[in-house]
Amino acid sequence: MRPATGMISAMDIQDAHTHFFSSTFFTTLAKQSPRGGDPAALLAEVAAKTGLETPSDDTAAHTDRWLAEMDRAGVRRMVTFASVPPEAAVVAEAVRRAAGRLVGYTLVDPRAPDAAAFVERCLGELGLRGILLFPAMHHVGASDARLDPIYELARAHGAPVIVHCGILTVKLRDLLGHPRPYDLAFANPLSIVPAANRFRDVTFVIPHFGAGFLREALMTGSQCENVCVDSSSSNDWMLTQPERPSLARVFRAAVDVLGHERVLFGTDSSTFPRGWRGDLRDVQMAAMHEAALSSDEVAAVMGGNLGRLLPERAAV
Repeated sequence: MRPATGMISAMDIQDAHTHFFSSTFFTTLAKQSPRGGDPAALLAEVAAKTGLETPSDDTAAHTDRWLAEMDRAGVRRMVTFASVPPEAAVVAEAVRRAAGRLVGYTLVDPRAPDAAAFVERCLGELGLRGILLFPAMHHVGASDARLDPIYELARAHGAPVIVHCGILTVKLRDLLGHPRPYDLAFANPLSIVPAANRFRDVTFVIPHFGAGFLREALMTGSQCENVCVDSSSSNDWMLTQPERPSLARVFRAAVDVLGHERVLFGTDSSTFPRGWRGDLRDVQMAAMHEAALSSDEVAAVMGGNLGRLLPERAAV
Protein backbone atom coordinates (compact mmCIF):
# COMPACT_ATOMS: atom_id res chain seq x y z
CA MET A 1 0.00 0.00 0.00
CA ARG A 2 1.37 3.39 -0.94
CA PRO A 3 0.81 6.45 1.21
CA ALA A 4 -1.32 9.23 -0.14
CA THR A 5 0.83 12.33 -0.46
CA GLY A 6 -1.65 14.46 1.50
CA MET A 7 -1.76 12.14 4.49
CA ILE A 8 1.20 13.68 6.35
CA SER A 9 0.27 17.00 7.86
CA ALA A 10 3.31 19.26 7.93
CA MET A 11 2.82 19.89 11.62
CA ASP A 12 3.08 16.16 12.36
CA ILE A 13 6.78 16.18 11.45
CA GLN A 14 9.26 15.57 14.25
CA ASP A 15 12.93 15.59 13.28
CA ALA A 16 15.01 13.21 15.41
CA HIS A 17 18.47 14.41 14.33
CA THR A 18 19.71 18.00 13.99
CA HIS A 19 22.66 20.02 15.31
CA PHE A 20 22.11 23.40 17.00
CA PHE A 21 25.60 24.67 16.01
CA SER A 22 25.66 27.79 18.18
CA SER A 23 28.54 30.23 18.35
CA THR A 24 29.91 28.10 21.20
CA PHE A 25 30.33 25.16 18.81
CA PHE A 26 32.22 27.23 16.23
CA THR A 27 34.33 29.05 18.79
CA THR A 28 35.25 25.88 20.69
CA LEU A 29 36.61 24.21 17.56
CA ALA A 30 38.36 27.40 16.43
CA LYS A 31 40.12 27.75 19.79
CA GLN A 32 41.26 24.13 19.56
CA SER A 33 42.59 24.52 16.01
CA PRO A 34 46.23 23.49 15.65
CA ARG A 35 46.64 26.40 13.25
CA GLY A 36 46.56 28.78 16.21
CA GLY A 37 45.81 32.44 15.80
CA ASP A 38 42.69 34.44 16.49
CA PRO A 39 39.57 32.19 16.56
CA ALA A 40 37.40 34.96 15.09
CA ALA A 41 39.81 35.37 12.17
CA LEU A 42 39.83 31.61 11.54
CA LEU A 43 36.05 31.50 11.50
CA ALA A 44 35.85 34.51 9.20
CA GLU A 45 38.17 32.69 6.80
CA VAL A 46 35.94 29.60 6.91
CA ALA A 47 32.83 31.71 6.31
CA ALA A 48 34.43 33.42 3.32
CA LYS A 49 35.50 30.10 1.83
CA THR A 50 32.25 28.18 2.34
CA GLY A 51 29.44 30.69 2.68
CA LEU A 52 28.59 29.31 6.13
CA GLU A 53 27.15 31.80 8.56
CA THR A 54 28.66 31.73 12.03
CA PRO A 55 25.97 32.75 14.51
CA SER A 56 26.34 35.51 17.05
CA ASP A 57 26.59 34.62 20.71
CA ASP A 58 22.94 35.66 21.18
CA THR A 59 21.40 32.27 21.96
CA ALA A 60 17.88 33.66 21.97
CA ALA A 61 18.28 35.00 18.43
CA HIS A 62 19.78 31.74 17.19
CA THR A 63 16.96 29.76 18.81
CA ASP A 64 14.34 32.02 17.26
CA ARG A 65 15.94 31.52 13.87
CA TRP A 66 15.63 27.76 14.22
CA LEU A 67 12.02 28.11 15.38
CA ALA A 68 11.26 30.28 12.35
CA GLU A 69 12.79 27.58 10.13
CA MET A 70 10.56 25.00 11.79
CA ASP A 71 7.49 27.17 11.28
CA ARG A 72 8.39 27.72 7.63
CA ALA A 73 8.82 23.99 7.03
CA GLY A 74 5.96 22.81 9.22
CA VAL A 75 8.15 20.96 11.72
CA ARG A 76 6.38 20.61 15.04
CA ARG A 77 9.28 19.34 17.16
CA MET A 78 12.99 18.82 16.61
CA VAL A 79 15.79 17.04 18.46
CA THR A 80 18.89 19.23 18.44
CA PHE A 81 22.37 18.34 19.64
CA ALA A 82 25.07 20.05 21.59
CA SER A 83 27.86 18.89 19.30
CA VAL A 84 30.67 19.68 21.74
CA PRO A 85 30.27 19.31 25.53
CA PRO A 86 30.66 23.07 26.25
CA GLU A 87 27.57 23.66 24.10
CA ALA A 88 25.30 21.65 26.45
CA ALA A 89 24.31 24.65 28.57
CA VAL A 90 23.60 26.70 25.42
CA VAL A 91 21.30 24.00 24.01
CA ALA A 92 19.57 23.75 27.39
CA GLU A 93 18.90 27.51 27.22
CA ALA A 94 17.51 27.11 23.70
CA VAL A 95 15.26 24.25 24.81
CA ARG A 96 13.80 26.39 27.59
CA ARG A 97 13.13 29.25 25.18
CA ALA A 98 11.54 26.94 22.61
CA ALA A 99 8.81 25.85 25.06
CA GLY A 100 8.77 22.18 24.08
CA ARG A 101 9.52 22.44 20.38
CA LEU A 102 13.25 21.68 20.77
CA VAL A 103 14.50 18.51 22.49
CA GLY A 104 18.12 18.70 23.61
CA TYR A 105 20.80 15.99 23.48
CA THR A 106 24.48 16.37 24.20
CA LEU A 107 27.69 14.86 22.91
CA VAL A 108 29.59 13.01 25.64
CA ASP A 109 33.30 12.20 25.63
CA PRO A 110 33.51 9.02 27.74
CA ARG A 111 37.26 9.51 28.20
CA ALA A 112 36.69 12.62 30.32
CA PRO A 113 37.22 11.94 34.04
CA ASP A 114 33.99 13.76 34.85
CA ALA A 115 31.93 12.17 32.06
CA ALA A 116 29.32 10.60 34.36
CA ALA A 117 28.95 13.78 36.42
CA PHE A 118 28.55 15.77 33.19
CA VAL A 119 25.80 13.43 31.99
CA GLU A 120 24.07 13.59 35.38
CA ARG A 121 24.01 17.38 35.18
CA CYS A 122 22.85 17.43 31.56
CA LEU A 123 19.99 14.97 32.05
CA GLY A 124 19.06 16.37 35.44
CA GLU A 125 19.70 20.04 36.11
CA LEU A 126 19.90 21.14 32.44
CA GLY A 127 16.88 19.12 31.33
CA LEU A 128 18.46 17.56 28.24
CA ARG A 129 16.91 14.29 27.16
CA GLY A 130 19.47 12.27 25.20
CA ILE A 131 23.13 11.37 24.75
CA LEU A 132 25.30 11.32 21.64
CA LEU A 133 28.40 9.11 21.35
CA PHE A 134 31.13 9.10 18.68
CA PRO A 135 33.14 5.88 19.20
CA ALA A 136 35.23 6.43 16.06
CA MET A 137 36.34 9.86 17.32
CA HIS A 138 36.93 8.98 20.97
CA HIS A 139 38.19 5.41 20.47
CA VAL A 140 35.83 4.03 23.11
CA GLY A 141 33.67 1.20 21.83
CA ALA A 142 29.94 1.29 22.46
CA SER A 143 30.15 -1.68 24.86
CA ASP A 144 33.28 -0.50 26.71
CA ALA A 145 32.79 -0.79 30.48
CA ARG A 146 33.67 2.92 30.84
CA LEU A 147 30.25 3.69 29.37
CA ASP A 148 28.26 1.63 31.87
CA PRO A 149 27.81 4.51 34.37
CA ILE A 150 26.56 6.68 31.50
CA TYR A 151 24.13 3.99 30.38
CA GLU A 152 22.92 3.66 33.97
CA LEU A 153 22.12 7.37 33.93
CA ALA A 154 20.39 7.04 30.57
CA ARG A 155 18.27 4.26 32.05
CA ALA A 156 17.41 6.35 35.14
CA HIS A 157 16.38 9.36 33.04
CA GLY A 158 14.73 7.49 30.16
CA ALA A 159 17.26 9.02 27.78
CA PRO A 160 17.96 7.56 24.31
CA VAL A 161 21.60 7.03 23.34
CA ILE A 162 22.64 7.82 19.77
CA VAL A 163 25.76 5.91 18.76
CA HIS A 164 27.33 7.27 15.58
CA CYS A 165 28.49 4.38 13.42
CA GLY A 166 30.10 4.14 10.00
CA ILE A 167 31.63 6.91 7.93
CA LEU A 168 32.41 10.07 9.88
CA THR A 169 33.44 13.50 8.63
CA VAL A 170 33.23 16.83 10.44
CA LYS A 171 33.79 19.45 7.76
CA LEU A 172 34.40 22.32 10.14
CA ARG A 173 37.18 20.36 11.85
CA ASP A 174 38.82 19.83 8.45
CA LEU A 175 38.48 23.50 7.53
CA LEU A 176 40.09 24.51 10.82
CA GLY A 177 43.01 22.13 10.33
CA HIS A 178 42.11 19.60 13.01
CA PRO A 179 43.64 16.13 12.63
CA ARG A 180 41.33 13.26 11.76
CA PRO A 181 41.27 10.84 14.70
CA TYR A 182 38.46 8.74 13.24
CA ASP A 183 38.98 4.99 13.54
CA LEU A 184 36.19 3.05 11.86
CA ALA A 185 37.22 -0.06 13.77
CA PHE A 186 35.16 1.49 16.59
CA ALA A 187 32.27 2.38 14.28
CA ASN A 188 30.69 -1.02 13.60
CA PRO A 189 27.08 -1.19 14.84
CA LEU A 190 27.65 -4.77 15.98
CA SER A 191 29.72 -3.34 18.83
CA ILE A 192 26.49 -2.04 20.35
CA VAL A 193 25.01 -5.51 20.86
CA PRO A 194 26.62 -6.37 24.24
CA ALA A 195 25.66 -2.99 25.71
CA ALA A 196 22.13 -3.13 24.30
CA ASN A 197 21.69 -6.57 25.81
CA ARG A 198 23.01 -5.42 29.19
CA PHE A 199 20.79 -2.33 29.16
CA ARG A 200 17.62 -3.62 27.54
CA ASP A 201 15.53 -0.74 28.90
CA VAL A 202 17.75 1.87 27.20
CA THR A 203 16.97 2.82 23.60
CA PHE A 204 20.01 2.93 21.32
CA VAL A 205 19.75 4.77 18.01
CA ILE A 206 22.06 4.16 15.04
CA PRO A 207 21.94 7.28 12.82
CA HIS A 208 22.15 7.49 9.03
CA PHE A 209 21.04 3.82 8.68
CA GLY A 210 24.54 2.88 9.89
CA ALA A 211 26.37 5.22 7.45
CA GLY A 212 27.81 2.40 5.36
CA PHE A 213 27.11 -0.40 7.80
CA LEU A 214 23.46 -0.95 6.88
CA ARG A 215 23.76 -4.74 7.06
CA GLU A 216 25.41 -4.57 10.47
CA ALA A 217 22.86 -2.02 11.73
CA LEU A 218 20.00 -4.30 10.72
CA MET A 219 21.73 -7.32 12.25
CA THR A 220 22.14 -5.36 15.48
CA GLY A 221 18.49 -4.40 15.47
CA SER A 222 17.40 -7.94 14.74
CA GLN A 223 19.30 -9.09 17.84
CA CYS A 224 18.25 -6.23 20.12
CA GLU A 225 14.69 -4.94 20.22
CA ASN A 226 15.88 -1.72 21.92
CA VAL A 227 17.91 -0.59 18.88
CA CYS A 228 16.48 1.86 16.34
CA VAL A 229 17.86 3.59 13.25
CA ASP A 230 17.38 7.12 11.99
CA SER A 231 17.22 8.25 8.38
CA SER A 232 19.20 11.48 8.76
CA SER A 233 21.65 13.10 6.32
CA SER A 234 21.94 12.88 2.56
CA ASN A 235 22.82 9.19 3.01
CA ASP A 236 25.58 9.49 0.43
CA TRP A 237 27.21 6.51 2.16
CA MET A 238 25.12 4.52 -0.33
CA LEU A 239 27.74 5.39 -2.96
CA THR A 240 30.30 3.26 -1.07
CA GLN A 241 28.20 0.12 -1.37
CA PRO A 242 29.04 -2.26 -4.23
CA GLU A 243 25.34 -3.01 -4.82
CA ARG A 244 24.49 0.75 -4.91
CA PRO A 245 21.15 0.48 -3.07
CA SER A 246 18.45 3.09 -3.56
CA LEU A 247 17.08 4.94 -0.54
CA ALA A 248 13.77 3.20 -1.17
CA ARG A 249 15.46 -0.19 -0.78
CA VAL A 250 17.14 1.02 2.41
CA PHE A 251 13.83 2.09 3.93
CA ARG A 252 12.18 -1.16 2.84
CA ALA A 253 14.94 -3.25 4.41
CA ALA A 254 14.86 -1.27 7.66
CA VAL A 255 11.11 -1.62 7.99
CA ASP A 256 11.18 -5.30 7.07
CA VAL A 257 13.82 -6.12 9.69
CA LEU A 258 13.10 -3.66 12.50
CA GLY A 259 9.47 -2.80 11.92
CA HIS A 260 8.34 0.72 11.10
CA GLU A 261 8.18 1.55 14.82
CA ARG A 262 11.99 1.56 15.06
CA VAL A 263 12.77 3.90 12.17
CA LEU A 264 13.06 7.61 13.06
CA PHE A 265 12.98 10.45 10.54
CA GLY A 266 15.91 12.85 10.67
CA THR A 267 17.65 15.39 8.46
CA ASP A 268 21.01 16.23 10.14
CA SER A 269 20.21 19.92 9.59
CA SER A 270 22.90 22.10 11.13
CA THR A 271 24.02 25.35 9.47
CA PHE A 272 22.74 28.55 7.99
CA PRO A 273 21.94 29.89 5.48
CA ARG A 274 20.88 26.38 4.38
CA GLY A 275 18.74 25.93 7.51
CA TRP A 276 16.33 23.05 7.90
CA ARG A 277 16.71 20.46 5.14
CA GLY A 278 13.33 20.35 3.48
CA ASP A 279 15.03 18.84 0.43
CA LEU A 280 15.95 15.76 2.47
CA ARG A 281 12.41 15.48 3.78
CA ASP A 282 11.12 15.43 0.21
CA VAL A 283 13.68 12.82 -0.89
CA GLN A 284 12.85 10.59 2.05
CA MET A 285 9.10 10.94 1.55
CA ALA A 286 9.53 9.94 -2.09
CA ALA A 287 11.68 6.96 -1.07
CA MET A 288 9.08 5.73 1.42
CA HIS A 289 6.41 6.10 -1.27
CA GLU A 290 8.55 4.04 -3.67
CA ALA A 291 9.14 1.47 -0.93
CA ALA A 292 5.35 1.08 -0.58
CA LEU A 293 5.15 2.05 3.07
CA SER A 294 1.56 2.61 4.19
CA SER A 295 0.29 5.98 5.30
CA ASP A 296 0.32 4.84 8.92
CA GLU A 297 3.91 3.62 8.61
CA VAL A 298 5.03 6.91 7.05
CA ALA A 299 3.28 8.87 9.79
CA ALA A 300 5.07 6.80 12.44
CA VAL A 301 8.49 7.35 10.84
CA MET A 302 7.94 11.07 10.28
CA GLY A 303 7.08 11.83 13.87
CA GLY A 304 4.96 9.30 15.70
CA ASN A 305 7.90 7.14 16.73
CA LEU A 306 9.83 10.05 18.22
CA GLY A 307 6.69 11.19 20.01
CA ARG A 308 6.37 7.76 21.60
CA LEU A 309 10.09 7.53 22.43
CA LEU A 310 10.21 11.01 23.99
CA PRO A 311 6.76 12.12 25.07
CA GLU A 312 6.28 15.85 25.09
CA ARG A 313 6.78 17.64 28.41
CA ALA A 314 4.76 20.58 29.57
CA ALA A 315 6.51 23.84 28.75
CA VAL A 316 8.14 25.46 31.78
